[in-house]
Amino acid sequence: MPHKNGKLAISRRTFLVGGAALNVLPSRRAFSQTSQPLKVGFLTVNTGPLAAGGKQQAEGAAFFLKERGGMIAGRKVELITEDTAGNPALARTKTQGLIERFNVPVIIGPLATNEALAIDSDIRDRKVPLITTTSAATVDLKTHAVNPWVLHAFGTAPQVTYPLGDYAAKTLGYKRMTIVAEDFTYGHEGAGGFQLAFEAAGGRIVQKLWPPLNAPDYAPYLAQIKSDVDGIYMGFAGSNPLRFLKQFEDYGLKGKIAVLGNTTSTDEGILKLMGDEAVDTFSAGWYAAGLDTADNKKFVAGINAGYQHDPGFYTAGPYTALLIIEEALKVTGGNTDDAPAFLKAMHEVRLSHGPIGPVRLDEYGTPILDIYIRKVARVNGKLANTILKTYPQVSQFWTYDPAQFVKQPTFSRDYPPSKNLE
Repeated sequence: MPHKNGKLAISRRTFLVGGAALNVLPSRRAFSQTSQPLKVGFLTVNTGPLAAGGKQQAEGAAFFLKERGGMIAGRKVELITEDTAGNPALARTKTQGLIERFNVPVIIGPLATNEALAIDSDIRDRKVPLITTTSAATVDLKTHAVNPWVLHAFGTAPQVTYPLGDYAAKTLGYKRMTIVAEDFTYGHEGAGGFQLAFEAAGGRIVQKLWPPLNAPDYAPYLAQIKSDVDGIYMGFAGSNPLRFLKQFEDYGLKGKIAVLGNTTSTDEGILKLMGDEAVDTFSAGWYAAGLDTADNKKFVAGINAGYQHDPGFYTAGPYTALLIIEEALKVTGGNTDDAPAFLKAMHEVRLSHGPIGPVRLDEYGTPILDIYIRKVARVNGKLANTILKTYPQVSQFWTYDPAQFVKQPTFSRDYPPSKNLE
């Protein structure tokens, strides 16, 4: 249970190493190290506009540890949670504290891309592995050089919107669309991926609108949406999709213009607070609570029992990151003293189990995984992301040549170039 100093420690102890009893005694150094609690730093957001996602992240981590009695690979876990408030400078301060004060051998998080960028040099210089836990924290190689000490439980923001743009053009048959996305890194990257794939498939982005992350009212942007577009792509995070969709309906646009969104637009964590304004919204993601696998059904049942709502991708992120750590520690015998060996073991993890399905990391530490096209509908009276199509084992490079991809400009307001604006 949580301690007042922010740690989560569960007291049950065992001397199993890597999940199995050893027939020989480990070395004195290995025994000393693996018998000590495993400190895991956890950067998340408990305050500010992104706090809804942070709450889900905490639930995912807590459920993982509850399932295992607070143990990973024979070691009691101390989950040291730090609130970054979505602030890059604070994220860096918290990261330095986890490394210098708590001497953690691994960190999971943070939630936002700009936070991940802010702590990149500290992770690289101090050689402490970081596993990012949301697409918002996954730094695209177009925006930043690869850091070998950073791995990702989920893919990049455009990795999920490439299939959505492809689906909009090829399956839905949309020709003209407007982008309405938040004016920060995550918003730019998701919108950029959607635009590239949509226009490559024959569509045209005819308008781009960029509300700030803390926009008090979306009316000025809703008033500008062209009436003759087939749909809009919305790129929002935290609690903002709730406000946007409600104002979209109030403005009389629902039913007239289709809405497609990034993973966070209708994530289960915010979907539970939505009403009919969300029905028929399309989105894409690595996860949906309705995934029909035994592992996911068990995951959903556990979160339902513990928190009385469905898990979303924010919930699955820390859970998957901890799965990666667990599988790596089975290889190292629970040992984290040899940081390069621990890092190598994590890079080589191949997850065939867990709530999001098969996952393997590419040479840059970014997962190759299934992407699901989803549509919000009422199922047994409850809003749910129903799965329409699966794009199997999508990489961060989509259909592009990796060597050429990383040479392109960073995603921004101006890239991809807006050749079809009207």
